[in-house]
Amino acid sequence: MSDPRKLGSQEWDVIVVGGGNAGLCAAIEAAETGAKVVILEGAPRDYRGGNSRHTRNFRCMHHGPLGPLVDTYDEEEFWQDLVRVTKGETDEALARHAIRTSEDCLPWMQAHGVRFQKSLSGTLSLDRTNAFFLGGGKALVNAYYITAEDLGIIVAYEATVKHVGIDGARATHVEAEIDGQRVTLRGRAFVLASGGFQSDLDWLARAWGPAAKNFLIRGTPYNRGLVLKDMLDHGAQTVGDPTQCHAVAIDGRAPKYDGGIATRLDCVPFSIVVNKDGDRFYDEGEDVWPKRYAIWGRLVAAQPDQVAYSIIDQRSIDLFMPSLYPPVTADTIPGLAQQLGLPGPKLQETVDAFNAACGTGTFHPQELDGLATQGLTPAKTNWARPIAEPPFYAYELRPGVTFTYLGLKVDLTARATGPQGLYDNIWSAGEMMAGSILGQGYLAGFGMTIGTVFGRIAGQEAAAHVA
Repeated sequence: MSDPRKLGSQEWDVIVVGGGNAGLCAAIEAAETGAKVVILEGAPRDYRGGNSRHTRNFRCMHHGPLGPLVDTYDEEEFWQDLVRVTKGETDEALARHAIRTSEDCLPWMQAHGVRFQKSLSGTLSLDRTNAFFLGGGKALVNAYYITAEDLGIIVAYEATVKHVGIDGARATHVEAEIDGQRVTLRGRAFVLASGGFQSDLDWLARAWGPAAKNFLIRGTPYNRGLVLKDMLDHGAQTVGDPTQCHAVAIDGRAPKYDGGIATRLDCVPFSIVVNKDGDRFYDEGEDVWPKRYAIWGRLVAAQPDQVAYSIIDQRSIDLFMPSLYPPVTADTIPGLAQQLGLPGPKLQETVDAFNAACGTGTFHPQELDGLATQGLTPAKTNWARPIAEPPFYAYELRPGVTFTYLGLKVDLTARATGPQGLYDNIWSAGEMMAGSILGQGYLAGFGMTIGTVFGRIAGQEAAAHVA
């Protein structure tokens, strides 16, 4: 609908704020009941979909083969994987609900146009746990928008929601800026799914301190937390720590915003990682990459100037997913240090100490192999092979923030919580409530699981409320 005034001239059954995976799932579920639904998407049409367009897989519980998934990945194993990465900082009831419901989501996704492919190889090791989208997250988003159009859902792009009108425990309307016009849209039920605040660098700096100015935002630049802040101003109850986020180590040459998943580097398990002083600072081989890649953004953020360098040799260059940018290359460690601006003698000393501490054993790049250093601090507990075969390669690492974990508190029905208890007609899904389940850390593909499960629930519940 091109005329913003027409959007404001009618009452909607369900107003969905945010047009990413969670919002789309909510809108589709609601519209399939016959509800009159509008999606307010803050991005232009070409950039629709929020961070979902940068994703590539969905973590899914299953018993036996399911779609592209092999073997079995049961509830308890999924739960233990989550506990390990979050160190117990999770709402067990919500988490287990997401895990159990994920099995039903994959067939639903297929029925709504999402196509899958076999698992990618490399450092991922996900053919049993994660279903990969054919065409990536952009194809998933486009499939859902086609479905939405077929269902008669109205989508307004570049629709920046500035305010949610609330009277007591009930939302009455939202105020949005569309095509330069301030528009009031009235509705009977509201689903808030507009993501975190990571693209507001001032807010990020208030949480993290000045170091946040050096972060790269690998996700969409349109998630500025406007609706989240407005709900905080209303006194809505929140969960999550504003300093916790999905932050991975990405190539330091990536753009400030919207670099996406292509800027991620998967070389860490087969490398040593040093800071600008040439010192190692963490175990690069702590666990398989899907369970540990998302801690490296925070680790790098804690280093001087929020930068680090991953150093590998010729034997490891083909063991991980190809990088977007070519590595820095040299025939010697001092030559590599010179190109990186690192102290050459110190880097050589660090490499020599690491090489001397490497033990003997069999190297298995796709699984925990126990090939560990001896007497070195910090240890490298898996995949510890000497970095000795030239040429040598390096990547500059910077923290790449995807989404923040501060969000709205919800119950098992995705209903948001106000200052006096549950709201009557406000639900939330996706990154805007994921902090309930992801208190810290990250599990590959689980953001899409949370968004799909609670997006569907929010849409079902909103439609039932209207009915």
